[in-house]
Amino acid sequence: MDLTTGPTGRSTPHFPDPAPRAPGAPAVIIAMCNQKGGVGKTTTTISLGAALVEAGRRVLLVDFDPQGSLTVGLGFNAHDLDQSIYHALIDREIGVKDLVMSTSVKGLDLVPANIDLSAAEMRLVTEVGREQALARVLKPVRFDYDVILIDCQPSLGLLAVNALTAAHGVIIPLECEYFALRGVALLKDTIERVRERTNDELSIIGLLGTMYDSRTLHGKEVLQSLVEGWGDLVFHTVIRRTVKFSDATVAGEPITVYAPNSPGAASYRELTREVLSRCPDA
Repeated sequence: MDLTTGPTGRSTPHFPDPAPRAPGAPAVIIAMCNQKGGVGKTTTTISLGAALVEAGRRVLLVDFDPQGSLTVGLGFNAHDLDQSIYHALIDREIGVKDLVMSTSVKGLDLVPANIDLSAAEMRLVTEVGREQALARVLKPVRFDYDVILIDCQPSLGLLAVNALTAAHGVIIPLECEYFALRGVALLKDTIERVRERTNDELSIIGLLGTMYDSRTLHGKEVLQSLVEGWGDLVFHTVIRRTVKFSDATVAGEPITVYAPNSPGAASYRELTREVLSRCPDA
């Protein structure tokens, strides 16, 4: 296997192109989670989802943030939604299949959200099995997709616990900046509590360095600290800072579509190969 030294300072293996997925298996559910905002969760959800489609996977993206950034980032107006993931959570008569929207990328679907979702925690708090609400909602589409990606809100409240309870694994996008490191231990504690109490299959797939600027010593030191603290859980793939991500968001397209030959698109294709190597069932 060819090895090169990557931004994390480790020898980076060459990840092969993924093989076709075995038919008939339920979707692998992955939560994008970090209680700190602005770390690239939504960009990663969109870009990884589109790159997974390029790799032959059927992908459902679930917007689980009241800000509706995932919905907006795919070109939809969150304020114009008649129904969203919120309605499926609080009304058992509304099924998730009623909410699925096709995006501009064939094979990439969306369950949208908007500010209505901010009321979900209050509505769910008195429900029996409130931590399993999202898992219940997603159950009818488990065999319609290969991968389901959940874009979590930047908090560790009941919505985040719902996402972690529904998921098989967690990807933690982390800005290559010192203050982004401080909250990761708290997130790890939350993941461990969810694993103990509501989802013993939950695991951390990896920590993803985002917004990396190789010109700064600071970014390199943050990556080094990540590797020292988390070891092989840190992805070899690192997402570098580029204006193309903002441009793609304005266009309402994944970067793999908006700028398919850009370094950012290449990074997410590499991340896709690495994620699939860590999640052989996906």
